[in-house]
Amino acid sequence: MEMNARYTSFVAVGDSFTEGMSDGLPDGSYRGWADLLAARLAAGSPGFRYANLAVRGKLIGQIADEQCGPASAMGADLVTLVGGLNDVLRPKCEVDQVCARFEEAAAQLARGGGQLVLMRSPGRQGPVMERFRPRMEQLFARIDDVAARHGAVVVDLYASRALSDPRLWADDRLHLNAEGHRRVAEAVWQALGLPAASDWDTPLPAAAPPGWSARRTADLRFAREHLMPWIARRLTGRSSGDGRTGAQFSAELGKAFWVTPADHTNPAPVTDWRRVEP
Repeated sequence: MEMNARYTSFVAVGDSFTEGMSDGLPDGSYRGWADLLAARLAAGSPGFRYANLAVRGKLIGQIADEQCGPASAMGADLVTLVGGLNDVLRPKCEVDQVCARFEEAAAQLARGGGQLVLMRSPGRQGPVMERFRPRMEQLFARIDDVAARHGAVVVDLYASRALSDPRLWADDRLHLNAEGHRRVAEAVWQALGLPAASDWDTPLPAAAPPGWSARRTADLRFAREHLMPWIARRLTGRSSGDGRTGAQFSAELGKAFWVTPADHTNPAPVTDWRRVEP
């Protein structure tokens, strides 16, 4: 069993990447890298507490306004912030404004006193990546500056050899699959100076590319199930996160709460953890 004595509490903020899409569980909920990391940190750490406030579809301004205040107030030992990609992937985007809001969010979280972790997000190989690469790199350059100012750890997933492989991405081509999330959890774990369990950036074995027919079938399915609904939301001003809150945020009370494993020697999935009452 891995032992962790450095971090006894962890709060995660961000968008769908941190919420855990598309690492699906049998009950229809999501797990993702943050939940995986929390379970590892909890092992051998009695009283470990965790809260994931991330919500799919959120822009960096919404993350700053809705999540960072509650997260900072929790006083966690470890705080992760990933955001801004939903902004820079939109057709129209003022990247300087996105960077400024990201800087505000990071500064607010840093005031909470815990170890702040930021990320240079991964990108999937393909034309979308190439179109938006300059925007992404502008944001990532600012993230490096922000990290230096606040003593934050930066996990560089953008430079990963493995995470650009389409086989580590879900059918929607926007989110990592279960193996992709597992690798991100391992990358963050190692960036925190904890002992490695594997080489998270090992490329997948070479494989023959799918044939023309298989590619066209996949493209049609992607357009029908993911691209067209995304366009419809953009045209109508809706978001996939409308009406949602983070997994550990009570809309009724207007505040975040902690969860903790019933057994720290066998943390089990976070969805089975119990709520910590104030």
